[in-house]
Formats: sequence, structure tokens, C-alpha cells
Amino acid sequence: MLQSLITSKTRLKLLIKFFVSASNRGYLRGIAEEFNESTNAIRKELNQLTEAGYLVREEGEQKVFYRANSKHTLFGSLQGLIHDFLGIDQIVDQVLERAGDVQQVALLGDYAQGLDSGHIEVLVIGNNVDSAYLLQAAGKAEKLLNKKVSLYTQVPELAKSKIVLYQKESF
Repeated sequence: MLQSLITSKTRLKLLIKFFVSASNRGYLRGIAEEFNESTNAIRKELNQLTEAGYLVREEGEQKVFYRANSKHTLFGSLQGLIHDFLGIDQIVDQVLERAGDVQQVALLGDYAQGLDSGHIEVLVIGNNVDSAYLLQAAGKAEKLLNKKVSLYTQVPELAKSKIVLYQKESF
């Protein structure tokens, strides 16, 4: 769906990286290595997205960092579009609906780093969480999204990044 609307694969990857979570940021060479693309292609897209106001450019630590412009009028819409594209909202809604006393839901793995790898990893922390239901929900989400979905009740050892999607106020 989104690939037909945004035909540049590099631009789509950048939008996913920066709009999956407003806290994500990156610099030119790091993003080029992460995406396995040339710095020139990344620079071109970063400049266009910055000129359009979707990204903010910040200088510091001897590098120029980019992040999503959360003050842009379309920020919420773009973030919602990215979340819908990745299927994150549907998974969170399913988990919160019937999984038990959920304290926190977080995105792990590649998607937490802004990469669409086709494998969505979700951490669910809570009291008396129904793990049988989580397995069933993961299966439903896989069929619905046509992506591999892994749900965890403990943080995996190899988890590098984590983006909190839902957190109970008292947690």
C-alpha cells in the first residue's frame, strides 16, 4: 500500500525510521550503513524531507542528526500512517483487549530501529498476562498483516532497541 504511494524505497525507509517513534534519530553515515545504501542517496532524501519540514536537522557531537519534526502539522497523520502500514496499532489493540493486566507494550527489534524487516517483535509486560492468548493473537496478527509476529513476556537478551507503545500510568 505505502510502497505505491511513496515510490522511493529510501524515502520510505527514512519515514519508517523516523516516524515509528518520535525519539528515533540518526546521522547520515549511520543511516547509510544501516540501510546499506550510498550516503549520496540518503543525503538527497534527508535534504528533501528536511526542506519539506518533516524532519528536523540538529548539529551536535561533531555530526548532523535528523529526527522527525513532531511540531509539523502532519506529524500525527504520518506517524499513524506508518503505524497502520506496520500493523502496530492492530497488535497493541488486540493485546490490550484481552491479554490480562498489561502494564507495558513495547516494540523491539528491527521495527524499533525503523526498519521494515517483515518481523514484528512485541514485548508485553504485566501481571497475570494470558500467554496462550498472546500466542493466538500473534497468529491472527501474522495472517492479518502478512508479517511474522513474535510476542514476548520478558525482554529477550538480544534486544537492542525498545519503543514503548503503551504504558499504564501506574507502571
